[in-house]
Order: sequence, then structure tokens, then C-alpha cells
Amino acid sequence: MKLKKKTFTSERIVLLGFSAMILLGTILLMLPISSYEKTGFVDALFTATSSSCVTGLVVKDTAAHFTLFGKAVILVMIQIGGMGVVTMTTLIAIISGRRIGLSGRNLMKNSISADHIGGIVGFTGFIVRTTLFIEMLGAAVLTFVFYQKFSFLTALKYGVFHSVSAFCNAGFDIIGGKQPFSSLCDYTDNPVMNITVMLLIIIGGIGFLTWQDFKEHKFSFKKYKMQSKVILFATTLLVLLPAMFFYFFEFSKSPLSERIFASLFQSVTLRTAGFNSISFDGISDSGKIMMISLMLIGGAPGSTAGGMKITTIAVMFASVSSVFKKKNDAVMFKRRIPERVVKNAAAIFMLYLFLFVIGAVILNRAEGIPVINCLFETASAVGTVGLTTGITPGLHTVSKIVLISLMFLGRVGGLTFVFATVNSADADLTKYPAENITVG
Repeated sequence: MKLKKKTFTSERIVLLGFSAMILLGTILLMLPISSYEKTGFVDALFTATSSSCVTGLVVKDTAAHFTLFGKAVILVMIQIGGMGVVTMTTLIAIISGRRIGLSGRNLMKNSISADHIGGIVGFTGFIVRTTLFIEMLGAAVLTFVFYQKFSFLTALKYGVFHSVSAFCNAGFDIIGGKQPFSSLCDYTDNPVMNITVMLLIIIGGIGFLTWQDFKEHKFSFKKYKMQSKVILFATTLLVLLPAMFFYFFEFSKSPLSERIFASLFQSVTLRTAGFNSISFDGISDSGKIMMISLMLIGGAPGSTAGGMKITTIAVMFASVSSVFKKKNDAVMFKRRIPERVVKNAAAIFMLYLFLFVIGAVILNRAEGIPVINCLFETASAVGTVGLTTGITPGLHTVSKIVLISLMFLGRVGGLTFVFATVNSADADLTKYPAENITVG
């Protein structure tokens, strides 16, 4: 039977690519060579999904449970998941000398959220080269930091792993430390560690198209595309404003240097990175709500970050502003936002909100833990962040499956999943009579 032309759309290929990687990773992590103790199917699936979807939520302490082989499997999945399955597949095709046809180029364009197909192969090469250069630079600096406490080989291993994990916004760590799941808590006031990891997270999370703008126009901000301007402006706000909140209201009793770095670090890592440099035991409910909001927003489209994306929230704010000002169009940086984009932003916002709340309700009923902690966990999963209040390792199978589903949807994208699974009928040109309805 001959397949229809539209059977394998770009959305379905992305969906199948991530699914295949997660399944293969699950099988590899279940092998005896991957861990010191047996890893069950659900726990292996959870870890593989968290790695491939660059989330960082874990049910087994990565440092203590997995062997060097298991950690290598996790690292490879993080790298592929961060750069994108399609990008890595394209890289292999380029290296092997295969010709990439129009359909392949179109797939690449959609996978990295590019606005046109011209020069897409060269742009993919630029992404790979820049990624490897930044990760190597980050690894060198982090190796120097770790070398203060560990042997050179151990420091090098830690430096490479955490550089890739930070740049890909994954949040996995293999340090271990004084207690399981300690992440970077031993380096709370270390300026080199904090600044390096924060820069890796931000650079990975602002998006490949923003990199291209910087490459072409350097610091001439006025020449950037509107999308890059929105991403950089919103990123700056979402780093500084929450950092001020944490500084004055959450970490006010900490020493000054620790207080500054802890505030900045949490503000950065909360948007899909997943590392933590302090314990969340003393965070207030209002602080958790702030954290939940940041986790849901996420990073930029076409980046290593997840979440509903900075641009989605920016478009929503622009749309609301246009209503308040009684204007017909949403506008940002003196550019009109197409109605289709506004509709997509609203759809994504509602979809993520629905998944976030429903997931929290299921966790609350299944585990009997406070709702605020359930909301924190589901926001972390669907935003592919990886931070937790400490409840993840003790969750039952049903709750783990819920988080696995949210991590997967958060990485491949809500609309991508819908478009991939729902049969797309031909364009409906029917236009029904209009009738007013009162809102608000």
C-alpha cells in the first residue's frame, strides 16, 4: 500500500525521532553495565526521557546509581536532545557526504524554528560548530574549578559532563557530594562556577537564530530581527527581576556573596536548566509560585531550552497590551504581529496551562502531597527544567508516567505533538456568519 505524501510530516518525524531515542536510551540504561544496581523499566524510561528531553528530573541519583557507561549514555542523550534529533541526523548526513533534498531541508527549517529554507544546511553546520566550541570552552573552565577538589581526570570528566548539561539546559549532575541529589550546592558562592554555568545556560537558551543575528551584526542591536530583540530583552528582564525578588525575600539571611550568586543563579536556572545551588527546603510558597512561573515560561524557540517559550509570553503580553490600548494589532519593537502568531501563542499558553494543572491534580490525588509541591513538580516537567522540592524519587509509577508524558510534551512542543497526532484535513475555507459574544 502506497503511503500518502503527508504521512510523514515534519512534526511526526520529530515526534518519532525523540520517541526512538528515548526507547533506545531506556534499553541501554536497563543493561547491567549501565548501573551499580538494577534499573527497572519505568525508572530507566524516566531517566531516558529526562535526558533526551533535557529536563534533569531524576528518580535515581545520577552520580551514585549509574556507572561510567550509564553516565556516557545519559550525556549522549542530553547532547542529541539539546541540539535536536533532526540537527544531529543532518550532521551525520553532511559528514557522510549525502545530498540533502528539499524535504530534508524543510524538516531542518521547522526543527530549529528558522524563518526560511535558504542556507539551512550551512546554518546547521554553524549551530554544530558553535555548540561544540562553547561546550569545550565551558568544559575547560569548569575543569579548572573542579581540579581544586578532585584529581585531573575526575575534574575533566566533571567539566565535560556539566558543560554539556548546562549548555543543553539539562541540569543533570554527576558530582554526588555530601548527600544524594546535591547538584551544585557545594559551589553556592563560587564566582567562576556560578558565572560559567549561568552563561552556558543563557547562551544555550536564547536560540540558534539569535546566535546568527549576533554573528552577522555583533553588538548592533538595531539591526537584529524582531524575534532576537524580544528574546534578548525578555531574557534580561526574566533574569534581573526574579533575582531581585529572591535577593530581598528568599535569601535575605544568607551571607552577601552567597546571597547575590544564589539569587542570580536560581533566576537563570529556573528557565529550563535544572541545576540548583541551594536547597529548596526553606523556600516560601510565594517563592515557589515565582519559580513555577519562570519554569513554565522556559527559553527561546529553536534553542536547547524547553517550556512554552519566551516569545509565546511576549506575544501574549503584546496582545493584551493592544486590547488595553484599543489597538487592532499586537505590536513589538514597532513591528505588527500577525494574527496567526497571536492565535498560536494563545493555543500554546492554554495547552501548557492545562497540562500543568491536570498533571498536578493527578499527582496530588495519587501521592497525597501538598498541591504547591505538585504544581512545582509538573511545572518543572512540562517546562523541561528538572528542579524539584525533593518528591521525585519517592513517586509511585502513575505519577512517574505523568511526569514522563509532561517532559516529552514539553520538549517536542505542544503544537508539534498535536499536529503530529491529529489528522490534518485540507484547509477549511468555510466562513460562517459572525455573531457577537460578551467576554469579561
